[in-house]
Amino acid sequence: MPASPSSSAQAAREALAVRLAHLRRDAGLTGRKLSALCDWHPAKTTRIQKGEVAPSDSDIRAWCAACGAADQVDDLIAISRAVDSMYQEWRRLHRTGLRRSQGNAYASNAKASLQRVYVSNVVPGFLQTPAYAAALLRSITRFQGTPDDVTEAVAARVARSRFLYEGNHRYAVLMEEWVLRSRIGDADAMAGQLRHLLTVMPLASVSLGIIPFAAERTVWPLEAFYLYDDRQVAVETLTARIGITQPRELADYAKAFEDLAKMAVYGDNARALIAAALDSLG
Repeated sequence: MPASPSSSAQAAREALAVRLAHLRRDAGLTGRKLSALCDWHPAKTTRIQKGEVAPSDSDIRAWCAACGAADQVDDLIAISRAVDSMYQEWRRLHRTGLRRSQGNAYASNAKASLQRVYVSNVVPGFLQTPAYAAALLRSITRFQGTPDDVTEAVAARVARSRFLYEGNHRYAVLMEEWVLRSRIGDADAMAGQLRHLLTVMPLASVSLGIIPFAAERTVWPLEAFYLYDDRQVAVETLTARIGITQPRELADYAKAFEDLAKMAVYGDNARALIAAALDSLG
């Protein structure tokens, strides 16, 4: 089972750190000497070599210059940027508002033939109603303190629902029952969202399973994750979106999804849980 959603990103960062450390040693430089040549504090060198911080492009250029390894610059910068794309902080992604990241999600939905999605917190974006999405994105904007472009972001998020009806896209969704009971927005917004789930359930492109409160757990509740075909997993934590492509970890998430699916109920039983949540709203 996946133990840490950031393990791939951290492993890649540590691999880059090892490359940089080898360059320093091959050049016969101590950490203190390299720091002096780069004109920064020795603690920075230590943190980079331990994989605790990601070096900037200029840091890599300075490091390679100090080691007489200018021919390594382009390769190391490419590796660093790949690592950076694996672990993306929400505040950085949303620094100009939420609209841009919704566009990226749209592209991911468009490419995938099969999405296996597990959510323990909120309804997946491609199944959200405008009112539910607006309430959720408004709360994210407030929490992160990023620019308010909620209206545009909602339109971009809801646009992803087109793939439920077009092409050969398939969606296998697993949702903790808690998601049905956790009110996002006011009662009307939540009721509309629950009714929408009942509406999309009969679609040929959608398989919706609900994991009941009372289910005997064989897999503990996890962070929300989106498995796009067998190419990539996107894991969503409080602070970041983590992209995973390592085959071993892809297999772990596929296995987690399979085991979670065994705890879920489908069809009439799933509809009954949604209807009960709807009734609880009064």
